[in-house]
Parts: sequence; structure tokens; C-alpha cells
Amino acid sequence: MTEFKPIKEGKVREIYDNGDSLIMVATDRISAFDYILKNKITNKGKVLTQMSKFWFDYTRDVVPNHLISVDNKDMPEYFQQPEFEGKCTMCRKLTMLPIECIVRGYITGSGWASYQKTGKVCGIQLPEGLQESQKLPEPIYTPSTKAELGDHDENITFEQSITVLEKLFPGKGEEYATKLRDNTIALYKKCAEYALSRGIIIADTKFEFGLDEEGNVILGDEMLTPDSSRFWPLEGYEPGHSQPSFDKQFVRDWLKANPVSNYDLPQDVIDKTIAKYLEAYELLTGKKL
Repeated sequence: MTEFKPIKEGKVREIYDNGDSLIMVATDRISAFDYILKNKITNKGKVLTQMSKFWFDYTRDVVPNHLISVDNKDMPEYFQQPEFEGKCTMCRKLTMLPIECIVRGYITGSGWASYQKTGKVCGIQLPEGLQESQKLPEPIYTPSTKAELGDHDENITFEQSITVLEKLFPGKGEEYATKLRDNTIALYKKCAEYALSRGIIIADTKFEFGLDEEGNVILGDEMLTPDSSRFWPLEGYEPGHSQPSFDKQFVRDWLKANPVSNYDLPQDVIDKTIAKYLEAYELLTGKKL
């Protein structure tokens, strides 16, 4: 059996070269505030992989994506070992674009903090009088630069995203930046509408895109998971305060309340976190994992 070594390791994912494709493994690691926590969240990698597959299939008519297969039998023998089951994505090789494509449909988190100070989120002027967690009149696109492991992503304006991409792809900066923005908004609108019908509000999320060999913009990485999104229950939703969530906000809140925890979670927080992830998966897909 050929052993594989990762060619790239992120906070949660490991990427392996498989010749003409890549194998992306979603581990059970969890990160918060750009740190990798000491704990593993059992089955988390499986939830992320299977939920991304659901959304990739659902949005193929909006933008092409990198997914080839998440089926264990399609993977090289090394990845058919029990510890990898359900966590692997075979995907197309792309030249990834260094922009995190963030879209916000509701005002919360760092966006709410910024709005309270300036009336703006990432340089975008918003109407006066918004309440915390309120739905925005239209979703807003607030890109950030993609930081290396250990660094913090930096919010930028749409115009700055053109400059970043123009440096890498002379003559193509505005075209690529516009496609990223338009695809991000279109994906969010379609998926947020579907999620509402299943009892989940997608408050915000982020996408990542790359280029194929022909220079087409292709959706990559993960898609609309509890790691990359804020999911709120529709039942009981009311603006004016923070919302309960199906995502790792639960972990962030515990860490904020326990600043000397040294990024080590107690077992009950781990159990509640995976329960939230599984509940979101089952609500959205209608299936048990």
C-alpha cells in the first residue's frame, strides 16, 4: 500500500497529491480565533465532508465546483483505512485565488461590532438603526485576504480585492474579482433560501475559488459547513441580541468566557458541539449521517 504524506496542512484540512487529482481530508480538529484547539471533535470531519458534498451537488447549476467524489471506494487504498472513512474528498486541482469570499446576510459578530462604531461593515455603509442579528436589506460581500497558518485574515474592500488579483493575474484582476463577488452572492442567495425552508438561517458564510487549466473560476475548498458559516435556528429567531447557533460559535463563546482555558475544551462542550453539527446536517439534508 502506497503511503501518502500531506502536501499542505491547514487548521482543519490536510491536502494530498493524487496525481491528476487531490485528496482533501477533513480532520476532527477544530479551530477558533485562528488557533487549533487541543481537542478532537469525533465525527466532525465526516460532517464537514458530507455537508459540503450536499451543497456542491445542490449548486452545480450556479457555478462549477472541484468535487469528483467522496465515496470511499473511489479513494486510493491508503485512504480506505478506517480513520479516513467519510472524511475524504477527491477533487480537481485548481490554482486557488487568495481571497476569502465572505457574504453576510445578517448583521452579527465582527460585522455588528464594526457597525456599532462606524455604521459600516468592511467599508460598506449600512442603513441606520439596525439591530444585532437583523437581516440586511441585501446580502453584502466583504472579502478578506487569505492568511498563512498562524496569521489572521485581513478584511479588504472589493476594490482592494481587484488590486490583489491584478498583481497575480495581470489584466484579469477586475474580471476575477467581479466573478468572485457575483458567484458568492448567487450561491448564498440560493442556499440561504433553501436552508430557510429547512428551518435554518445562514447568517453568513465564506467560499473559496480557484482557476482550472482553462482559467475558469471554480468553487473549491469546503462549502456551507458549520466551520465556514453561521447557522441559526429559524425557530425562536428574533433580532436585538445574539442567536443560538448550530456552529462553532458555541466553542467561541465558551473560550471567551474561559480566557485561561489554554484552548482545551471540557468534554461536555465537545459533546454539545458535535451534536449541533449533526443536527444541522440532518435538518439541511434530511438524512442521518
